[in-house]
Amino acid sequence: MNILITGGAGFIGTRLSRLLLQQGHSVTILDNFSPQIHSDSNDLPADLGSAVKLIRGDVRDAQVWENALPGHQTIVHLAAETGTGQSMYEVSRYEQVNLAGTANLYQLLAANPSHGVQKVVVASSRAIYGEGAYHCPADGLVYPRSRSAADKRAGNFDPLCPICAGPCKTVPTPESAPFQPASFYGLTKQVQEQMTLLFGEVLGIPSFALRYQNVYGPGQSLKNPYTGILAIFSNLARTGGDINVFEDGLESRDFVYIDDVVRATATCVNSSSEGTHVLNVGSNERTSVMEVANAVNQFFGGKSKVAVNGAFREGDIRHGMADLTHAEKMIGYKPEWKFADGLHKFLEWAGGSEPELAGYERSLSEMKKRGLLHAG
Repeated sequence: MNILITGGAGFIGTRLSRLLLQQGHSVTILDNFSPQIHSDSNDLPADLGSAVKLIRGDVRDAQVWENALPGHQTIVHLAAETGTGQSMYEVSRYEQVNLAGTANLYQLLAANPSHGVQKVVVASSRAIYGEGAYHCPADGLVYPRSRSAADKRAGNFDPLCPICAGPCKTVPTPESAPFQPASFYGLTKQVQEQMTLLFGEVLGIPSFALRYQNVYGPGQSLKNPYTGILAIFSNLARTGGDINVFEDGLESRDFVYIDDVVRATATCVNSSSEGTHVLNVGSNERTSVMEVANAVNQFFGGKSKVAVNGAFREGDIRHGMADLTHAEKMIGYKPEWKFADGLHKFLEWAGGSEPELAGYERSLSEMKKRGLLHAG
């Protein structure tokens, strides 16, 4: 197939491009080389430069889509702004890239019945779930609402049952969970996903929405402060800077290794399934942020002080872990990487680059200024 990957010059896109090329596909990458993601780099890795077609352009520009789309049978739509915290104050930017950029694709497909597109795969996010699934001893499976600032300020970080207001325990979140995004980023991914599924049904284009969990691995940006805590902690640990963990450090995430994400995505590209489908892509593990901070610090010699500070950000969720039952049944997806192994690979790679902290400090300052980061 001829495959167009938007945001294809990024972390996931470059890895996916290599795998699809190995499988015999032709790949076109559409990317605007956003400085926040690519820093001062404005070109593809050397091994991809001659192997793919590169279109420099922005998904917000309808003409770029019109020029890029012809001749492609599959669209893998990765282009997006991805900062949970940043989305709470860069609202217009996130709306334009994540929603208007996707609307441009479907405007073009709806207006041109002979477009030739046979499949769309979109990168969705676990952020659409908000707090996700919990088990209450009294009420069974429940989906708590976002935690209030007042509760977190009082040190009550765990969500309560939305029915009886009693304590409940996090459990893996299935795709059937209701949409309850806690950030504007999560809301944009929800609408983007629903747009893909709606037009997939209406236009008869088989489509997959992949709800990626916290993706990490060698090659991710260490300079973008919105890429996640692994990059932030590794930068701090290498310089001996204090690693201040939000809330009480017991908040947890589903860290899924890049190779598992790429394999799941390529499987959907190659799938012969008709209709529209939603799949979680995760690791089958849940790791606390404090565990991550200590592991990163120890890897780099234990030079940093690791401590919880009780601070919290608007838009953050408490726990996250995907239920992978449906993904295994639908596409045979089983994660191959354990977090301990993937973290070691990531930290070995990160150790070969210069630490970058200015962006992270700037992001915290921006959130404080807007009342979105609260002291403990």
